[in-house]
Amino acid sequence: MYAIIYGKNPRLSEAEFLAFTKRFGLKIKIIESSKHWMVFDGDKSVERLFHKLGGSLKLVKIVGEEEEAIRGLEYTKHFTVSIYGKDDWKLWRKLGSGIKKHFKSQGSSKFFKPAKVYAMPSELVLKGFPEVKDFVFIFGRNLYVGETIAVADPFELKKLDVERPVQRAILSIPPRLARIMVNLTEIRQGNFLDPFCGIGTIVQEFLLQGLNAYGSDSNPKAINGAKENLKWLKKEFRVRKSAHLEVCDARKLKRCFRVKFDAIVTEPYMGKPLKYHPTKGEAIKLANELDRFYYTVFDRFRDVLKRHGRVVFVFPAYKLNDGRIYRKERKWLEKLGFEVMARYTDFEERHRVVRDIHVLRYNK
Repeated sequence: MYAIIYGKNPRLSEAEFLAFTKRFGLKIKIIESSKHWMVFDGDKSVERLFHKLGGSLKLVKIVGEEEEAIRGLEYTKHFTVSIYGKDDWKLWRKLGSGIKKHFKSQGSSKFFKPAKVYAMPSELVLKGFPEVKDFVFIFGRNLYVGETIAVADPFELKKLDVERPVQRAILSIPPRLARIMVNLTEIRQGNFLDPFCGIGTIVQEFLLQGLNAYGSDSNPKAINGAKENLKWLKKEFRVRKSAHLEVCDARKLKRCFRVKFDAIVTEPYMGKPLKYHPTKGEAIKLANELDRFYYTVFDRFRDVLKRHGRVVFVFPAYKLNDGRIYRKERKWLEKLGFEVMARYTDFEERHRVVRDIHVLRYNK
């Protein structure tokens, strides 16, 4: 039995995890779930593949239920305690003391509390995980007791973002989100294209996952930057495959690529940066103007996608001046043969333009 602990966007993290299990053929049975975690029975392969997830923080192996399951934990000299489902300092102290008492016959042990929150991955890594163990208590219908066996490496994601030779801080998609979007395709292998690749964040994720990677952008400077970044990636992460990059307008893909794609994963041009939160009327106007461009792009996607190919595409939504979010419905997608399978938002509170992530299947 395992538990997955979701990241800062739990709904998107859950969607990614379920798509990830389909993508890699992992059979799971959900035991219990909440907004921030899921307990499940599943294939042991999840341990080996966990690093391919972008939206989850931890993988926990459940050793038992209720407090007596502490007796099933293996001794370690240094450990921390993570609690989910409750936020109680006294309970944290009680559980930590209970583990120390259990370990007493095997040797002395110490446990620490992370500085700000209960055992985030960055703090665990800095403390020496996995030598320093993270024991986990999940309070749901039952109390599940386990040990963290894998964590998302925040330092790897940071390196993929800020240590590349070419950067575009505002315009580039986060590596975390690129990884999530690749998993949302549910496609394990094949030809993957980012037709708005910029400096190559999504293309680098294609390569890290061993996919046949293609990227294009209408800006030659961006393609040169992507080439520099992918050269760096091959050296720093020992990536064997190379990507096929082209200077190409997304409305002319058939001229640039002679292959058919299993999936297109991309964040396109989202409009000019906004200086203020728009009204609903202003948001509708902004979305309609961009849709004229997006319609042509999707029309051209049909030239290069395989039948039943997947598209994970970021449309802009807008945080309005009254606090609501405007997300446009695009019925023209169905007319072009694209079935909307799911939609998810991803944004920070300070953002005015919200990512409205669409997962689509091409049916014609």
